[in-house]
Amino acid sequence: MGVIRKKTVTRGTEGGLKYICDVCSADITSTVRLRCANPTCNDYDLCVPCFSNGSASRDHAPSTHAFSVIEQHSIPIYTADWGADEELLLLEGAEVYGLGSWADIADHIGGYRTKEEVRDHYIDTYIRSSNFPLPDRADPKDKSLLDENPREEFQARKKRRIEERKEAARTAPPAAPKQKPTASVPACHEVQGYMPGRLEFETEFANEAEEAVQHMQFEPGDGLNPRTGELEPETELKMVVFDIYNARLTTRAERKKVIFEHHLLEYRKNAALDKKRTKEERDLQNKTKPFARMMNHKDFQEFSSGLEYEHNLRQAIAQLQDWRHMRIGDLKSGEKYEAEKQTRAQRPAPTGSLDRQAGVRPAKPVPPIETPSATTALTAPELPERLKVTQLPLVPSMLNGQTKGSPTNGASNVSTSNVKTQYSVTPITGVTPLKLTSENATDSQILPREELELCSTLRIMPKAYLVIKESLLREAMKTGGNLKRKAAREVCKIDASKLSRIYEFFVQSGWVQKV
Repeated sequence: MGVIRKKTVTRGTEGGLKYICDVCSADITSTVRLRCANPTCNDYDLCVPCFSNGSASRDHAPSTHAFSVIEQHSIPIYTADWGADEELLLLEGAEVYGLGSWADIADHIGGYRTKEEVRDHYIDTYIRSSNFPLPDRADPKDKSLLDENPREEFQARKKRRIEERKEAARTAPPAAPKQKPTASVPACHEVQGYMPGRLEFETEFANEAEEAVQHMQFEPGDGLNPRTGELEPETELKMVVFDIYNARLTTRAERKKVIFEHHLLEYRKNAALDKKRTKEERDLQNKTKPFARMMNHKDFQEFSSGLEYEHNLRQAIAQLQDWRHMRIGDLKSGEKYEAEKQTRAQRPAPTGSLDRQAGVRPAKPVPPIETPSATTALTAPELPERLKVTQLPLVPSMLNGQTKGSPTNGASNVSTSNVKTQYSVTPITGVTPLKLTSENATDSQILPREELELCSTLRIMPKAYLVIKESLLREAMKTGGNLKRKAAREVCKIDASKLSRIYEFFVQSGWVQKV
């Protein structure tokens, strides 16, 4: 009982193969048919009435050609709900369409079998069989299943199943149209050249890697020298080429892993996020992309966010230093200065009336206006809440000071109309002033001119002065800005004369209140 193939079969309404009589064109799929066994008649079938009448067509000769009777094998042989004819069609469909194409195999079997039903039956009957690769009931003498399910009962049950599924298919609502094509082709994804069904690209990394090994052949027994037992030079060369090929495949897999890990295929989403960044942030993001190959997506996001925050802090510090250089003491004045600076930059260069090229001189291009960035938030008059929580409280009149825990040069609640008097440091007897330069004090640029003169007169290095300053201001904050000399001496264990000069400087600057 072999597999019957027919090249001229057509699809029936119930799916599966449909056989037609070659004389009267009657449907003989579900009845007994006779097939010509002569080689000249290929796939020649007749119904019983045409065969009994001796009818023939084409090259068929009923008097001389042998024939075979083909009956319906609608009996269970492996399971109680699958007949032998369906088992034959299942194996034939698997051979024609390939394992895994369960929808095509189910259409080949017919009888309203679903692809899930066909897949589960094949796996349970053939793959999970204790007699693999044969089914459990592969013995021809085993007829216990047929005795439990007689032919008439099995065929009646199969007919009822087909009628019920036909009625269900007729009354079922129409299926919703598919939004996207199911074919895995490069045009099915927002990234051109990517095939989502195969997780591959139309042009892979090292796309020509297979050309080096496509014509390579290995014959059994080749490669070893029978006398020395060593590999022949040609085989060694082949193995080296294969190592190079495997290395390229590994690199290709690693690059794909980076693409899938960091969601680089979501082009529209990534492009929308990129538009929200400033030019400097986009350049920084592009510079950090090579590090994505050695990090997972979460770590890379934290790494990139940290670098962007550091970049914004550096810009904010540079902006504050520029304001200090321009003698700007509060954030609101700095905001006004930045607005006027941008207006001046957008203003075209003036041209004289006697300039011969005045009428044809091209106007200066207007620089693009950047959207507010994180750097702007760090220097805004109203600082974000996250900075207000971690910022130390400052005395209202501290304009030119700098503390270790403050990202700015002090608060600015005092009107700038009040003119601060110049404080002159009284020299200490026996202490020679120290000239602070970039050679002996590399951190001298962090202090304004008045505090630098104080450090020079008292022979205190800038960093040590900042530690003293921070300690005194913290102690003053505990009492609402008031500080006694005795409390200052308890906090800072330094020379009393130097501490007295520092205390008087703080009082004159308005940073602490003398008690």
